Amino acid sequence: MLLALLLAWPASVAAAGGPGPVAAGAGASALEQRLDHWPAWRLPAPLPRPGRRDLIWPAWFAGEWQVSSLTLEQPGKGAEAETDAQTETGAPLRWRARFVDDGHGGVVGERAFNAQAIGTALLGDQLLAVQDDPGDPNRQLARLRGDRLLDSRVVGRRSQRLGSDLFLADELTLQVLHGPGEPRISRIETLGRWERRDDGGIDGEQWQARYGSPAEGLAAPAISTTRYRLRLERLPPKSDPAN
Repeated sequence: MLLALLLAWPASVAAAGGPGPVAAGAGASALEQRLDHWPAWRLPAPLPRPGRRDLIWPAWFAGEWQVSSLTLEQPGKGAEAETDAQTETGAPLRWRARFVDDGHGGVVGERAFNAQAIGTALLGDQLLAVQDDPGDPNRQLARLRGDRLLDSRVVGRRSQRLGSDLFLADELTLQVLHGPGEPRISRIETLGRWERRDDGGIDGEQWQARYGSPAEGLAAPAISTTRYRLRLERLPPKSDPAN
């Protein structure tokens, strides 16, 4: 699955002692119920269209972070089949991420920077450039070697704060890979659960599913599923603005 995580920047991170699954009980929110159904996800998902609004993160995400990642299970396996992918993939994936003030009192991801960072970590020099759509915070273009262009657009989103230190966000992204031959179209859903630690760092966990093209039907089962954990360590502010 090529660059499936570029728009929703965090891919995966190993974090011993990170947050565990959410159990959906009576009165559970739509996102808690969605997580409780993992890995048997299907479309449609309970995600409203985002319009031209970006995902607003809690204030404790503001700043620059060192992110580490590790896959907890292989695509297509259920939660009971969790494995430590570090034995197969080597050292955890690492990249940097930034979250900034949106000018309206909220915090948003610096999407192009974050996508470029994780894309380079995943693909090396196969990724040439990432560009945000200036008219739509939910659209992004990634140029790849081989005359390929990945057009990604968030088409569904829901987020929720559970107390002061816990945040859930789910995004459904439509991705079209242009290049030689017919375009390849897929839909990627990524639900993340983020918890602020006492030391100010952040532990996260993500659940991701890939679906086929909308042309195959708006209602669809997941083709593959993958689970990740994340650990974010805050980096000190740069003293020299030129760096």
